[in-house]
Amino acid sequence: MKTRYSHGGDEHIFVEMDEEMSLDAFFKSLSMTNALREAKIDGVTEICPANASCQVKFDPDVIAPDAMLEELKKLEDVAEAAEKRMTTRIVEVPVFYQDPWTHETLMRFRERHQDPSGTDLDYAAKINGFDNAEGFIAAHHANPWFVSMVGFVSGLPFLYQLVERERQLQVPKYLRPRTDTPKQTVGYGGCFSCIYSVRGAGGYQMFGITPMTIFDPKQEVSYLRDFMVFFRPGDIVKFSPIDRDEYDRILKEVEAGTYTPKIAEVDFDLEAFNADIAGTNAKLMEALDGA
Repeated sequence: MKTRYSHGGDEHIFVEMDEEMSLDAFFKSLSMTNALREAKIDGVTEICPANASCQVKFDPDVIAPDAMLEELKKLEDVAEAAEKRMTTRIVEVPVFYQDPWTHETLMRFRERHQDPSGTDLDYAAKINGFDNAEGFIAAHHANPWFVSMVGFVSGLPFLYQLVERERQLQVPKYLRPRTDTPKQTVGYGGCFSCIYSVRGAGGYQMFGITPMTIFDPKQEVSYLRDFMVFFRPGDIVKFSPIDRDEYDRILKEVEAGTYTPKIAEVDFDLEAFNADIAGTNAKLMEALDGA
């Protein structure tokens, strides 16, 4: 991977690990931001990791832009040599696929879509070689996903599927963004799935909705009282399909403060994953059985 550095005005440096998203690029970005925090360089005010990149904000009155750039380049070797493993958590996220709320929304915006004749799932299935929407849905929840970034809007996770590159599901975003997307919609754009943390505009294809709140600025939801954002980079997600009755039941529990997300602590080793993707995924998902 060829790392590219670029200045953003006088106060930012953008570090791009690779033009393509990959777990190798993510781990290098994560290692570099960890090394930067540990270095405690005077003048650094903010460190923002992303999918395959990171951005650093600094005070140019404390450290000059060129000096900041040199410090970052020194840390690149540290990032390359760092172990690509972490202790993290796997989370089960219930999803009501083909729900009525995202369906109503997507039908309102068909003129902005590549294929106005069907639904977002119909289109996703067709371009990925599935016979129907059900086949695509099965592929979407069959394997776990890696949270590579949280942001764009508060609490929104970008999720990268843990499968071989040739098996990656890919679906382009809408031709023109919508002005409305239901809160907690499970969407897809490019190689990333996501969960919309708030209601608002959006361009990702819409496949379903989760009753599990993932962002609560008031911190009233029982499992978000310590921090308003549920996901963090490095989390692993297992989507679990549910029906309308299960959706309603979980939603009531969330609102009553009695719902607890299903979570298990796991170790993720990139080298072991690359050597045996299916075996690694099976072990990750088995960890949820005892949670």
